[in-house]
Amino acid sequence: MTPNAASASSGPSRRTFLASTAVATAAVAGGVPLLTACGGSDSGTRDGTTSAKDAEKILPAYVASNVVKPDIPSRNGSAIGFTGKLDLATLKTSVAKKLGKGGRVTVMAPFWGSPPKQDNAYYTAMNDLIGVDVVWQNQDGNTYDQKLGAVLASSDVPDVVVVPGWNMGGKIPSAIIGKFADLGPYLSGDEVKQYPNLAAIPTDAWRRSLFGGKLRGLPMPAPSAPSMVPLYRQDVFEKEGYEVPRSCDEFMSLAKEITNARARRWACLDMKWTAFQAFGVLSGSEKPLGWNLVDGKLVHRIETEEFLEALEWSRKLFAAGVVHPDSKMGKNAPDPGPKFAAGEFLIYPNNISQWWGRTAEQAAQNPEFKIWGMDLWGHDGGDPTLWADQPAGIFAFVNKKVSESVVRDVLAVANVTAAPYGTKEYMMTNYGVEGTHYTVEDGVPVKTDKGNIEVMNAYVMVASPAATLAHPDFPEVAKGQVEWQQRMGAFARKSAFWGLQITEPARYTNLTNDVEQLEDDIVRGRKKIGDMQQFVSDWKSRGGDKLRDWYRKLLDENGSAAS
Repeated sequence: MTPNAASASSGPSRRTFLASTAVATAAVAGGVPLLTACGGSDSGTRDGTTSAKDAEKILPAYVASNVVKPDIPSRNGSAIGFTGKLDLATLKTSVAKKLGKGGRVTVMAPFWGSPPKQDNAYYTAMNDLIGVDVVWQNQDGNTYDQKLGAVLASSDVPDVVVVPGWNMGGKIPSAIIGKFADLGPYLSGDEVKQYPNLAAIPTDAWRRSLFGGKLRGLPMPAPSAPSMVPLYRQDVFEKEGYEVPRSCDEFMSLAKEITNARARRWACLDMKWTAFQAFGVLSGSEKPLGWNLVDGKLVHRIETEEFLEALEWSRKLFAAGVVHPDSKMGKNAPDPGPKFAAGEFLIYPNNISQWWGRTAEQAAQNPEFKIWGMDLWGHDGGDPTLWADQPAGIFAFVNKKVSESVVRDVLAVANVTAAPYGTKEYMMTNYGVEGTHYTVEDGVPVKTDKGNIEVMNAYVMVASPAATLAHPDFPEVAKGQVEWQQRMGAFARKSAFWGLQITEPARYTNLTNDVEQLEDDIVRGRKKIGDMQQFVSDWKSRGGDKLRDWYRKLLDENGSAAS
C-alpha cells in the first residue's frame, strides 16, 4: 500500500513533471491580432480591439470559498497549504445537493498508467455522488497529442475533451474555437454562483480559459509562483557537509566536489531548467511564453544573451563530467527516482510535485532519505529574476453540439471535482471510497491496492479547486513546498502576456519547433552556441520578425497583462 497525498498545484506534464505549467494559447483569425482574454467572436472576423472591460462581462464572478480555512494562505502566487491530519468526521460538505440530472456524459482525457474498467467502484461512487453517468474515454497521455488531433479533425467528438496546454500547438486552438461550446451563458458573472466550487476558482484561471472571445474552458488552476525546483538529497548534504550553492560558480565547485565517476556518483542531472532560472531567462520554450518587453522592445527569449549564457553554463557542467550519464540520453532518459534514491546523483531540477512523490516512494525502505528543494539563485550570487507560471494549464471543453442538459451535467461534474481540500467531495474525487480505496491511519489516508489502481487521473481533469498542497502523510513536505513557492514567488515577475490565451497565426506556429532539441544538443556538446545564433538569424528571416510585429500590435492595442 502506498501513502496518498493531495497536490492540486500541478497536473501531469508531457515531460513527466519536468515542466509543470502549460503554454499560453488563444485565438486569432486570418493573422489579425485578437486578445481573446478580452473578447472575440466565433465568426473569426475582427471588429476592433476588445477591451479588458468587456472581458469582465465574460468572466465568472469570484466568490471565495469559506468552507475550509487553509493552514497556510496563498502568498506571492503560492498554492494554499494544509499541514494537519485528516479527521473524516469533520469533513465539510461543499455541494449541498446533487446537481446532476442522471444524463450520460462521455469524457476523453489523457491518462498516465493503465486505465481501470469503466464499472469500477471509484467511477461508480463518483457518478452516484454527482448524479451523472460519466463514461471515460481515457487515452495514453504520452501520445495524447496524436489522438487529440485526430479526434478534433473528425465529426465524432466526445461530449467533453480535456486539452493540456502543452498539446495546444498547430491547429488545436482553432479546433477548440470551432468545436466547443461557449459556457458563458452558464457561468459568466453571477451565473456561476449556481456552482459554488466553480465560483471559487481564481479569476486568473478563468481568464486563461477564454478562447475566441468566449468562455470555453473549465480550468485546472495552478500557482503562479515558480514550480521548477532544484531538488536535492538533503540527507547526504548534511552527512557530507555540503553547502547549498548560491551562485553558478558555487554550483560548479560543489558539483566537482561531489562527483566521483569511479564510485558511480555524479553531482546532478541536466540542469538546463535551473540555468534558465539562474540567468533570468523568460519562462518556457513554448508559445507565447518566449515573448516579453525588454527596455521597451519586444524580444523573444532565444534572442537574449541570458539564454545563450544559460546554455553555455549547462554545457560546461556536461563538459566537466559532473552530470550523470543518463542525462546524455535526453528526453528518453529513464525515471530518475531509483538512481536518485541510490545516491548516483544528488541534484536534479523537476516539478515541485516530485518533492512529495520521491519522499513517499522512499519512506518505507529508506527512512534516512530526505529530499528538499534548493532556493534558486542569481547566476552571479544575487537575487534571481524569475518568471511567473501560468495560472492554469489544463482545460476541459464541452462539445458545442450537445444539449443544454448535457452542459448542465458537465458543470455538475466540475462543481464536485472543484471542491476544496477538507471536504467530502474532495476526498471522494482524490481518494475514492473509504474502506475500499483508502483507509485512515492516525489521520493519514493510505490508499489500498484497489485505490492505487482505480483512483487515478480521471475526474481531477474536469476542473480543480484553487491550487492546493496537502500531504497528510508528510505535512513537513507540504509546508516546505508552500514556503519555497512563497520565497521564490517574491522574485517572480509577470511577462507582458501572462495569463492570456493567444493563438498565433497558423503560418508562424512551427517557427520554434526545433529549439528545444537544439538546446539539448548544445548542452550535451553535440552542437555549438554558434548553431543557436544561426538558428535565431534564420528564425527572424523565416517569420520571427513578422511575428514580433504581430505581438507588438497585439500589445499596443490591448495593453500588457502584467500592468
